[in-house]
Amino acid sequence: MKLVVVSAGLSVPSSTRLLADRLAAAVGRAVPVDAPGEAPMDVRVVELRELAVEIAHFFTNGFPGKALAAAQEAVAGADGLIVVTPVFSASYSGLFKSFFDVLDKDALVGKPVLVAATGGSARHSLVLEHALRPLFAYLRAVVVPTAVYAASEDWGAEGLEGRIERAAGELAGLMAGLSSSLSVSGRSAVGAVGAAGAAVESPGTSRAASEVPAARGGGAGGFEVVPFAEQLAALAPKR
Repeated sequence: MKLVVVSAGLSVPSSTRLLADRLAAAVGRAVPVDAPGEAPMDVRVVELRELAVEIAHFFTNGFPGKALAAAQEAVAGADGLIVVTPVFSASYSGLFKSFFDVLDKDALVGKPVLVAATGGSARHSLVLEHALRPLFAYLRAVVVPTAVYAASEDWGAEGLEGRIERAAGELAGLMAGLSSSLSVSGRSAVGAVGAAGAAVESPGTSRAASEVPAARGGGAGGFEVVPFAEQLAALAPKR
């Protein structure tokens, strides 16, 4: 499985990157390994600070640089994402938002995402719910129930590690479920289509007979089927 971590921290060292690393490590511990000899989870970290210039150029010329293109490809091919931003002006940073603006509009569809943020005060913790969660819902990602916010006073305090472990477990569960479903989706989809086709167009049954609902005289289950046009006409005012 491929886990991509997007960190929008600007300083070095960065509390945003520290939180991102702790979340990634927790997901690695939570991902179940069922098959003996199965390869460990592949973790890729995307540092947006290093892509700032290429992101700005993309907005003006429409072409990604080499590093930005590699980051876009990594995010699109990930089985799960961890995204962490510092809080600027009560919301995510401009650099963070700009990166997701330059992704393909379908890059995150159905993808499990763990959202997290760092800030100087616990008063900014609602950024997770009023900014981050709506953004990724709009991008049609699957956001895990537990989001993680770390204020300055949270580091080393009781509670942060528990939130990290809980959120990581939720992401790992979604990633493992997605991986399992993808491994059998082709076979199950073919089987489902074949079964449906056999039911609809079995030998000796005309397509018209199989697709048209039961007629007025006696529908399936004893219900009478009335054409919609007739129902609509019945609602018209009497003259």
